[in-house]
Amino acid sequence: MPPQEIDMPAAVRPAGSLIDAHTAQPVLAPFVKQSSFSTPGRHAPLFDALPGDPVGVARVVQGLLIYEHVSEPFYGYALPDARRDESHIRSVERIIDTLLARDDRPLHVARPPEGRVVGICHHFMLLSLAILRHHGAPARGRGGFGAYFNPGKFEDHWVCEYWKADEARWALLDSQFDDVFSRNLGIRHDVHDVPYDQFLTASNAWRQCRAGNLDPAQFGIEFSRLRGLWFIAGSLVRDLATLNGCEILPWDVWGVQPLPDATLSPQDLAFFDEIALLTADPDANFDALRQLFARDARVRMTETVFNALRQREERVFEG
Repeated sequence: MPPQEIDMPAAVRPAGSLIDAHTAQPVLAPFVKQSSFSTPGRHAPLFDALPGDPVGVARVVQGLLIYEHVSEPFYGYALPDARRDESHIRSVERIIDTLLARDDRPLHVARPPEGRVVGICHHFMLLSLAILRHHGAPARGRGGFGAYFNPGKFEDHWVCEYWKADEARWALLDSQFDDVFSRNLGIRHDVHDVPYDQFLTASNAWRQCRAGNLDPAQFGIEFSRLRGLWFIAGSLVRDLATLNGCEILPWDVWGVQPLPDATLSPQDLAFFDEIALLTADPDANFDALRQLFARDARVRMTETVFNALRQREERVFEG
């Protein structure tokens, strides 16, 4: 599909509600159910005492996780190299295993920086999903790009999208940003309800770039010098997987995801256009998203993925 034919939304905005054709009411149950990645498993009883509101959830998560790349400059903890493997944990159950092995106090007790599990934005998103879903709140992960890391750039990022029942809309929760993180980056927006022009979903980023409104070179990971349309395409596939309850790591690669700096063929562009249009409104396109992910070999989840950081094949489900 050529760029001029892409149906761009009038504004950067959240998706509408998933509507049941028979009741005309939002169908939110699929996003309340725990996935194989978000389930706390045998640790579920520990989640009963945790708060279920977004502000409370963020506070708990911030006391249990520490962001790998700012551990020392932001929190004064020089992270041992041996602990960096923690950022490759794929499931909430293993996150809690790792946490309790170091400090077995209740989960509402904030750990000091050295007592937290090492992760990246994905882990803050995943643990937030787990707590919200445990308390019956619809929530889903979204892959995309934050405009609030480096001025003029959109950095690869993952956040939690939760159903704001009192306003009947989806909202973005970025639980990575505690007071320390926000102060260091000069964050001014509400991290419990992030504006959709501050976090662009992979779909929005792709469509904006394909329409010529934004430059693909603005999107990616600045410190790794990984940027471009190929990077956004990979994020599209991971966002599709995450919307289907496969909240994999941001560097897990399988199927049609392009290699670094790859030039996308017309056929590639057309397929990614399709994914972008479907994930632009996951609610309206719920069934189509499920069918695409389940049946199309180009995006269907495999038993193993290529961990691009470790440069090796790994099993998706741990254990």
